[in-house]
Amino acid sequence: MKMFLRVYINLLILFLIAGPVAFSQSSATGHITAEIIPIFTATEASQLNFGRFAPGPQGGKIILTPLGSISVLGSVYKGTGLHNAAAFYLTGDQDASFSITLPDTPITLKHTISAKTMTVDGWVSIPAPGIGSGSLQNGHQTVYVGATLNVGTLNDNPPGTYTGLYEISFDFN
Repeated sequence: MKMFLRVYINLLILFLIAGPVAFSQSSATGHITAEIIPIFTATEASQLNFGRFAPGPQGGKIILTPLGSISVLGSVYKGTGLHNAAAFYLTGDQDASFSITLPDTPITLKHTISAKTMTVDGWVSIPAPGIGSGSLQNGHQTVYVGATLNVGTLNDNPPGTYTGLYEISFDFN
């Protein structure tokens, strides 16, 4: 029995001394990565311009599509000169999706001298408005915007320049 006790104690001492060596620790190094993406921007590349025209006795509408084509309804006479759809240049992270929100109420244009006004409504865009409707292919995209100008009679809208501001929201998803 003494022999057994001695062997047991020796083995116990051996395991206590050699144990930490037998169960040594190991460590590894991990890597961390963070990438800053380009800031999303939207800038007006060209203004919405309905061009030159003359109101008739009943007034009417000038419809300007996002592709830049124009049509006239009612008694409005299209003059010479240029017209163009608006264009907004978007930049940001490559292939990021974005949403477009167009004005949902008429925008008022004011005569630069008199108090006369016209309204713009019927906003349309390419890509179409909505959630996730566009993508920044290679980190950029141009959005084209058209609308309808409501023209009164010559008495309602005397000759001159009419101006106004509108806001379009681009939400990057």
